[in-house]
Amino acid sequence: MARKIGVEESLTNVVEALRAKGHDVVELKQESDAQGCDCCVVTGLDSNVMGIQNTVTQGSVIEASGMSADEVCQQVESRLQ
Repeated sequence: MARKIGVEESLTNVVEALRAKGHDVVELKQESDAQGCDCCVVTGLDSNVMGIQNTVTQGSVIEASGMSADEVCQQVESRLQ
Protein backbone atom coordinates (compact mmCIF):
# COMPACT_ATOMS: atom_id res chain seq x y z
CA MET A 1 0.00 0.00 0.00
CA ALA A 2 1.36 3.40 -0.95
CA ARG A 3 1.91 5.78 1.90
CA LYS A 4 0.84 9.41 1.73
CA ILE A 5 3.83 11.69 2.10
CA GLY A 6 3.62 15.46 2.33
CA VAL A 7 6.56 17.33 0.86
CA GLU A 8 7.15 21.07 1.01
CA GLU A 9 6.55 22.39 -2.50
CA SER A 10 10.04 23.86 -2.89
CA LEU A 11 11.57 20.36 -2.69
CA THR A 12 10.73 19.30 -6.25
CA ASN A 13 13.66 16.85 -6.50
CA VAL A 14 12.39 15.05 -3.38
CA VAL A 15 8.81 14.99 -4.74
CA GLU A 16 10.04 13.40 -7.98
CA ALA A 17 12.27 10.86 -6.19
CA LEU A 18 9.48 9.72 -3.86
CA ARG A 19 6.98 9.44 -6.71
CA ALA A 20 9.50 7.35 -8.66
CA LYS A 21 9.57 4.95 -5.70
CA GLY A 22 5.79 4.61 -5.85
CA HIS A 23 4.77 6.85 -2.95
CA ASP A 24 1.65 9.03 -2.97
CA VAL A 25 3.14 12.51 -2.66
CA VAL A 26 1.17 15.61 -1.70
CA GLU A 27 2.80 19.01 -2.03
CA LEU A 28 2.51 21.04 1.17
CA LYS A 29 1.31 24.48 0.21
CA GLN A 30 -0.50 25.18 3.46
CA GLU A 31 -0.80 23.64 6.91
CA SER A 32 -3.98 21.66 6.17
CA ASP A 33 -2.24 19.78 3.31
CA ALA A 34 -0.34 17.74 5.93
CA GLN A 35 -3.49 16.17 7.36
CA GLY A 36 -3.61 12.44 6.82
CA CYS A 37 0.02 12.21 5.75
CA ASP A 38 2.07 9.29 7.08
CA CYS A 39 5.19 11.41 6.88
CA CYS A 40 6.09 15.02 6.02
CA VAL A 41 9.30 16.39 4.52
CA VAL A 42 10.10 20.06 5.12
CA THR A 43 13.07 22.29 4.42
CA GLY A 44 13.42 23.18 8.06
CA LEU A 45 13.36 26.87 7.26
CA ASP A 46 9.70 27.36 8.10
CA SER A 47 8.54 24.03 9.50
CA ASN A 48 7.29 25.60 12.72
CA VAL A 49 5.69 28.51 10.91
CA MET A 50 3.58 26.01 8.96
CA GLY A 51 2.68 24.33 12.26
CA ILE A 52 3.29 20.87 10.87
CA GLN A 53 5.56 19.74 13.69
CA ASN A 54 3.14 20.89 16.34
CA THR A 55 -0.30 19.51 15.63
CA VAL A 56 -1.33 18.75 12.10
CA THR A 57 0.16 15.35 11.38
CA GLN A 58 0.60 12.26 13.52
CA GLY A 59 3.37 11.03 11.23
CA SER A 60 7.08 11.73 11.27
CA VAL A 61 8.42 15.10 10.18
CA ILE A 62 11.73 14.94 8.31
CA GLU A 63 13.84 18.06 7.97
CA ALA A 64 15.48 17.80 4.55
CA SER A 65 18.04 20.59 4.87
CA GLY A 66 21.49 19.37 3.88
CA MET A 67 20.24 16.02 2.53
CA SER A 68 20.09 14.77 -1.04
CA ALA A 69 16.80 13.49 -2.49
CA ASP A 70 18.08 9.91 -2.08
CA GLU A 71 18.93 10.49 1.57
CA VAL A 72 15.46 11.93 2.17
CA CYS A 73 13.88 8.86 0.50
CA GLN A 74 15.93 6.59 2.78
CA GLN A 75 14.77 8.54 5.84
CA VAL A 76 11.13 8.37 4.72
CA GLU A 77 11.28 4.63 4.07
CA SER A 78 13.01 3.84 7.36
CA ARG A 79 10.39 5.77 9.33
CA LEU A 80 7.48 4.15 7.52
CA GLN A 81 8.57 0.58 8.27
